Amino acid sequence: MSSGTPLGDFLRARREALKPQDVGLPEYGRRRVPGLRREEVALLAGVSSDYYIRLEQGRESSPSPQVLEAVAQALRLDAESTDHLNRLCLTPSQRPHDWGEADISPQLLRLMDGWEHQPAFVLGPALDILAGNSLATALHSGFEAFDNLARNVFVDPAGREFYQEWDRAAHSCVAELRAAYGHDPESPRIAEVVEELTADSEEFAGLWQLHDVKSKSQEGKHLKHPDVGDLHIGFAAFTVNGAPHQQLVVYQAEPASPTAAAFETLRSPATEPKQARARAANG
Repeated sequence: MSSGTPLGDFLRARREALKPQDVGLPEYGRRRVPGLRREEVALLAGVSSDYYIRLEQGRESSPSPQVLEAVAQALRLDAESTDHLNRLCLTPSQRPHDWGEADISPQLLRLMDGWEHQPAFVLGPALDILAGNSLATALHSGFEAFDNLARNVFVDPAGREFYQEWDRAAHSCVAELRAAYGHDPESPRIAEVVEELTADSEEFAGLWQLHDVKSKSQEGKHLKHPDVGDLHIGFAAFTVNGAPHQQLVVYQAEPASPTAAAFETLRSPATEPKQARARAANG
């Protein structure tokens, strides 16, 4: 996914995203590099230029917590990006050993079965759809396959019409995938998805290089289904107990709203005896 190290790539991207005026530095003449110079970040962080250069080049892999905090402040990182920076410095032995794919619990499948009026599905770290109830499947019926959220956004032709705020959906997908990458930079599944999307979508490739990090927000969504039209939904995302790499996503409609009526229209032909189904590939 890169010729550098995860830590070095992240630091370089965040440095290049800043301008001198963003951090209170004067700007003299024409600059040969985008963003801040390495020496400027080192000055702001209170470390030597040589040390910071070693960090970006991957020749210094064990910075102290104090140095990481100083670098985070110099690069104006928010809390999520600072946590991501710290995770990138963990050794393989320090990373959680349960971060990866796992079966969906039968209890969770039954729980989703009971939600006849709310689309619900489970996401894996690479934004794979690991399981979903029938209403979630009906909601995404315009896609060629409801198997990976990032692929739906960037590659499937239906994505541009379904996600009415496509730019926001695209940025959100990439930032969530980048956050998952920080938990497990060696994940073969994340690498596979990133490689595929980078080859198939210039927009994904450009956003991936920004190294923006953000977990799933609770903001509303504006969707458009090919059969029932505009949908204005709220949603919530929950970490699955016992499987911290899985997220349960539940969509909701305001009571007695046009979106609620649309959900009912989608639900009627979609209901099956077994609503929540784990993805066959995980069986």
